[in-house]
Amino acid sequence: MELAGAIIVLLGSIFLFLGALGLLRMPDSFNRIQAGTKASTLGTLLSLAGLIFLMPGWWGKLLVLMIFIILTNPVSSHVLARAAYYIKTPLTSKTVVDKYKDEANPEMDNHKTEAS
Repeated sequence: MELAGAIIVLLGSIFLFLGALGLLRMPDSFNRIQAGTKASTLGTLLSLAGLIFLMPGWWGKLLVLMIFIILTNPVSSHVLARAAYYIKTPLTSKTVVDKYKDEANPEMDNHKTEAS
């Protein structure tokens, strides 16, 4: 059981490392948010799952932490991305489609007219 737990924790740390690498390599804020969130969510979940194997008495606390991460990490990254778009953080020149701009978005249009 300890070997399985150690391997799962190692996989989690690899995903966390790849998330940190994604923060350095991605061209704009929106891609960095996406890379950091996906990798940190999976990396943290794998690390906590490995800890369940290593510390079986902590499974309840670790499960609560895993549920908390599943619920809060995507929501917080979505809020960060919307805030970055709201303050007009520039997209990279490699961006081909801006679906948020292409769709009818009255909330953003109202903000633009109020701020002008």
